[in-house]
Amino acid sequence: MYIMKLIAPCKDYIWGGTRLRDEYGKKSDAGKVAESWELSCHKDGKSIIANGEYAGKTLEEYIENAGRKILGGNCARFEYFPILIKLIDAKDNLSVQVHPDNDYAMRIEGEYGKTEMWYVVDAEEGAELLYGFKHEITREEFAERIKNNTLLEVTNNVPVHKGDVFFIESGTLHAIGKGILIAEIQQNSNTTYRIYDYGRVGADGKPRPLHIEKACDVTKLIPPTRPPKPQGEKVQKNGYAETLLASCEYFNVNKLDIDTKAELEASAASFNSLLVLDGSFTLGDITLTKGESCFIPAGYGKYTLSGTGEVILTDIV
Repeated sequence: MYIMKLIAPCKDYIWGGTRLRDEYGKKSDAGKVAESWELSCHKDGKSIIANGEYAGKTLEEYIENAGRKILGGNCARFEYFPILIKLIDAKDNLSVQVHPDNDYAMRIEGEYGKTEMWYVVDAEEGAELLYGFKHEITREEFAERIKNNTLLEVTNNVPVHKGDVFFIESGTLHAIGKGILIAEIQQNSNTTYRIYDYGRVGADGKPRPLHIEKACDVTKLIPPTRPPKPQGEKVQKNGYAETLLASCEYFNVNKLDIDTKAELEASAASFNSLLVLDGSFTLGDITLTKGESCFIPAGYGKYTLSGTGEVILTDIV
């Protein structure tokens, strides 16, 4: 059992930019790097282990070999690896979309639904995103507005600032706006129902497909229920401060602002995932810099993250 530094697969979606390559060290031959999947056992992109005995293997292969105990007791309720963590660089607007809940997704798509949270790493002045509706509407009005292209008249557009936190429960209509860099922690799913896409075309020159019927099935037609801020207050600890960003049945996410060091623990209850947003750290015999991440198996015990900067810590409760 050891701490595994991870190599993230990258995605070149049409709305992406180049910040993840230029500023966060992501390697990709594509012109754009829209997303890097920092912790993933999903079939559409799997984390590769960079160090130690399993170097060159996928994280999924390590888990299959070591056994599910290294995920921790709190993961026993999940049939599959529970979460997926991304960095997202929205150079342009993402489509207006929605994700189904578990029941619908398993029945229709054969995978988990998607509840997710966004931590805004950076945002250009004037940046906005779409988050639910201004007021509750009926399913009939929703379908009619999609049909006559007036949906954006009733959606909730929110100004975005660095440090904002958005909790996107499954069924919540949403769209990341241009000029926003986000760390996303989500259920282990890649199911997205696209409702509106600004008339864009894909690499094949054709309009990207929409999923209107499924979106109408799953969208909650109400305003968001959580404000765009961390769930908890900043708590000062020895060498660092900790802020609870969001906690739910699928994931628990804290932001660590580290001045000198953070003494942490991966207990038998859950693995730990660390994603460095800024700064440089040593962790045992590995170094973690801006944009790098690692996986710490459940039961590893206490460890010390030494350095200065900002880190996202995710576990399962």
